[in-house]
Amino acid sequence: MEQRQEVMSDVNKSGNKNVENITATASPQQGGRWKLFLIIAVCAAPIIASYFTYYVIKPQSRTNYGTLLDPRQYAIPDLSSKALDGTPTTLEAYKGKWLMVQVDSGTCAKDCQEKLFEMRQLRLMQGKEMERIERVWLITDDKPVDSKALVPFDGTRMLRVNPEKLQAWLPTEAGTTVADHIYLIDPRSNLMMRFPKDADPNLVKKDLSKLLRASSIG
Repeated sequence: MEQRQEVMSDVNKSGNKNVENITATASPQQGGRWKLFLIIAVCAAPIIASYFTYYVIKPQSRTNYGTLLDPRQYAIPDLSSKALDGTPTTLEAYKGKWLMVQVDSGTCAKDCQEKLFEMRQLRLMQGKEMERIERVWLITDDKPVDSKALVPFDGTRMLRVNPEKLQAWLPTEAGTTVADHIYLIDPRSNLMMRFPKDADPNLVKKDLSKLLRASSIG
């Protein structure tokens, strides 16, 4: 009987030692897992915070002056565009450049000429980066263009386009027309920004400068 008790005691001691060994082995493994989870959580925190801020808090402040447009909604259509000499051409002919685009009649009254002047000045204000920018005037009718009056705006690309197709493509602000805005197309031929009617040239310049600095294309 005493021998049996001794045997059982030895078994219990052995079992306790095994449990202790298993616990000692498991503890570092569990600790390692928690450390791994902690590292993943720390790394993911900025991403989670940014998504939460954008989709839940939705900050109202923005750094751009012009209205950003989703190019997927405004893919450049076939505008039946032609150069002034009647040669068929498209906006894609200037792919690889940033395009400042205005829309107006071939008569180009005062407001039209003011926008042409503004686009010229905005390009010049970009300094050494100005070669990355083209100015485009989309003409919505067949009225003759007074080339002498437009000498100060030499270098502006002029394309006659189908007005109905143009109206269906370019978005406007409430109470405005396409002729009230300057639009921006990126070097990959994506319509991506619209500036407001009577835009502040200094704020437009800031938007352009930021885009040119941030982009390696064009």
